[in-house]
Parts: sequence; C-alpha cells; structure tokens
Amino acid sequence: MAAEIVWRLGRFSRRVAPATLGRLTLAVLVALVTLLLCLCLGKVWLTPAQVFGVLVEQPDGGLGFIVWQLRLPRALLAALVGGALAVSGLLLQGQVRNPLASPDLLGITSGASAGAVFYLAFLAEGLGPNGLPLAAMLGAGLAALLVYGLAWNHGASPLRLVLVGVGVSAMLAAATTFLLVFSPLTTTLSAYVWLTGSVYGASWPEVRALGLWWLALLLPLATLARHAVLAQLDDDLARGLGVRLQRQRAALLALAVALAGLAIAWGGAIAFVGLIAPHIARRLVPGGFAGQALLAALVGALLVMLADLLGRTLFLPLDLPAGIFAAALGAPFFLYLLIRQRP
Repeated sequence: MAAEIVWRLGRFSRRVAPATLGRLTLAVLVALVTLLLCLCLGKVWLTPAQVFGVLVEQPDGGLGFIVWQLRLPRALLAALVGGALAVSGLLLQGQVRNPLASPDLLGITSGASAGAVFYLAFLAEGLGPNGLPLAAMLGAGLAALLVYGLAWNHGASPLRLVLVGVGVSAMLAAATTFLLVFSPLTTTLSAYVWLTGSVYGASWPEVRALGLWWLALLLPLATLARHAVLAQLDDDLARGLGVRLQRQRAALLALAVALAGLAIAWGGAIAFVGLIAPHIARRLVPGGFAGQALLAALVGALLVMLADLLGRTLFLPLDLPAGIFAAALGAPFFLYLLIRQRP
C-alpha cells in the first residue's frame, strides 16, 4: 500500500492517499474536457483551436460573442450549480444516514420551488426578475426550518427528519401546483422551465454572484469537514465521544440547505444530481470527507454541464432544459439504489 502524502501548513495538516489524488486529478481533467466540449458544440461548431484562440485574444463580435457571452458563462454556471447540489447531497446523506437522501427528499427543493413560483406569480411584475434567486433561497431556508422544527423532539433524529421532510415536500409541491393553476399563462410557462431546471440565458453577473457565495461557504465547509464524519455515527456513540450532536447536525444541515438553495436559486429545480454525485464520490473515495466533497463537487459539475450540453445540442434548434437530461440520467440510478436497498 502506498504511503499517504501529508500536507502541513502551520497547525493545519491534511493526509491524502495517492489513489485519491489520482482520481481527483482524473475528475478535473474530465470536467475540463467537458467544459471544452460545451464551448465547442452548438448551433455553430468550433474547433478546440478556435476556442483557445478566442479565449486568449478575447475578440469582439462573432466567435468572441458566442464563446464569452453565450457558452462560457452558461457552462460555468452549470458547473457551480452541479457542484453545490452534489456537496449538499453528500452532507444530507451523511447527517440523515440514508443513501437515498437528497435536497429533493428533505423538502429543500420543494421549498425553493414554492418560493420561486410565488415570486413569479405575485411579485415579479413589480420587482423584476432579479429577485427570483432570493425568493428561492428564502423558500428553501423556510422549508428547512419547518422540517427541522417539526422533527424536533428533544433532538432531531435522522429518521424523523426524513419522514417529516417527505411530508413537507409533498405539502409544498401541492402549494406550488395550486399557485401555477391560478397564475397567468406567461407566469406558468416561465415557472415550468424553472421547475424543470435550466441554465439558459446565464450571464457573467450570475456566475460571479454564485461564485462569491461558493467562496463564502468554503470556510464553514472546511471548518465543519472533520465534524461531518463524526456526525454520521450512531447518536449514542457520538455523544459518548463528546460530540455536541444536535449543534453540529444543525450546522451541517444549515450548510447543506445553503448550498442547495443557492444552486436551485440560479439553476432551477434540477433533480437527482444531489443523489447521484455523492454515491459516485463515496465509491471512488471510500474514506475522508474532504476528498469525497471535492470529488462529489467535480462529479456534480460534470453531470450538469453534460446535461445542459445534451439539452442544447441534441434537438437543434430547440434548447431543452438541463433538468430533463439530469432526470433521465438520475432516474435509473435511483431505481438501482432502491433495488439494492431491498431486504
């Protein structure tokens, strides 16, 4: 067995297995190749040489507009959205101790959807479309607080969180449908595209905004990484080790909700990414939350970039939402997990 690589920086240290480092490097290379494909393929096909030339020279008009204003921000936004959903799913599956847990299951996606549809139906005409991400984040946060509050009984156990989350998710999905039924047709069409999940029309301000949120959440994510493993233990065992279980669980769940809410706010309700990516990451990196989180983020970014690439190239001149292809990839995997969970 190869010796582990140890990195030290003052009081901070990190052990990395060479196999994990190799798999992370491979994932980065695959993600970069997918990003290059996103820049090359479309209604106007470009060669890699043309893309590199445009990226270096940044010309005005023509190819420069296609690469810099249409394809690159869209691909980067898809990567940020996929990475956030994947890390959120990894946190949720660990804290709930359920391999089927994801932002979709615990009401986070339904809360964001309800908040977004409410904004589109009643507030968008007066406040404009820029408030949609904030409405989705507020909806996700309120849904998570509702789930945690209803699940609290001298603590919030993983089983109660799942059961309450399923119920709250169903209730919010019904509320979203009710809003859509009584909304104008234009609102309904916009809401359905958003509910399917799409990064169509992505712009650099959106990429910068989500990127800054990602940077802001990296510090608490790094701080809580070591606690994420302990919180996966049995409750009694964790308390016996001196873990402040409920405080750490609440903090990790809040971080998962923030990541999922941000992703859904800018990318819509893209399903299954938060379910698939953590499983792939745990299979390739058996131990260590930091390595699993990095790989899950890369796999999530790859999945959403690939889904968006398929959506805008397979049925030209139509541009289909990425959520359709994410669901097409995720649904068979979900059924596979269900079959594996059968006694």
